[in-house]
Amino acid sequence: MYAKRIIPCLDIKDGKTVKGVNFTNLQNVGDPVELARQYCKEMADELVFLDISATQEGRKTFVSLVEKIAKNINIPFTVGGGISSVEDASALLKAGADKVSINSAATKNPKLIEELKELFGSQSITVAIDAKEINGTWRVTTHGGTQITERELFSWAAEVERCGAGEILFTSMDHDGTKRGYACSVYKKLLEIVKIPVIASGGAGSITDIADVLSEKGCADAALAASIFHYGEIRIPDLKRELKKMNIPVRL
Repeated sequence: MYAKRIIPCLDIKDGKTVKGVNFTNLQNVGDPVELARQYCKEMADELVFLDISATQEGRKTFVSLVEKIAKNINIPFTVGGGISSVEDASALLKAGADKVSINSAATKNPKLIEELKELFGSQSITVAIDAKEINGTWRVTTHGGTQITERELFSWAAEVERCGAGEILFTSMDHDGTKRGYACSVYKKLLEIVKIPVIASGGAGSITDIADVLSEKGCADAALAASIFHYGEIRIPDLKRELKKMNIPVRL
């Protein structure tokens, strides 16, 4: 059985790490390079950095930041936010990122996934899906959750896999930052549809929440969280030891 991954997520705005609730009310939580170094020491399996402003000026700043991060850590990390072309992805991978995460651009142009796969391989491509439940249907959103599309979560996930994505990072907007647990039943259904790894995001508030989404209740391959790590509510070494006691395979 593959080890489950624990992945801190750092949302980047204007070169700083921020965190909010339901994608709003952002608060500054620290320097991304220092946080990255800290999480590396604390046995995080991977890191995810998302440039949530992703303006043209921000993109240049972000490439420079990725270079700094790559020099300071020795674990895989994924970067995303505003990637809309092969050139965008190439710049970030050349700067030292192990994987790129695409979201809004992929929903508009699924062929971008295929193009990136052909150039860089599926292992370098993560497709992020942000969705919220509307009238009983999980609708995919774009542009940081501000625009609701006609795409439905499960059919879009299947299409993403067909196009060549190496993994899916699914965030439930309804759970994001609430610390009330992940949308476990949604992840379980998602893993019945796709064969590629799925990273769970949105709702981590306790060790139990993470255990739930990584166990048979949620079946996710990895758990991504932000607030509980940024504010020191749960330390990754403590989390992994507890997960191990619950017979959830993790790297210690």
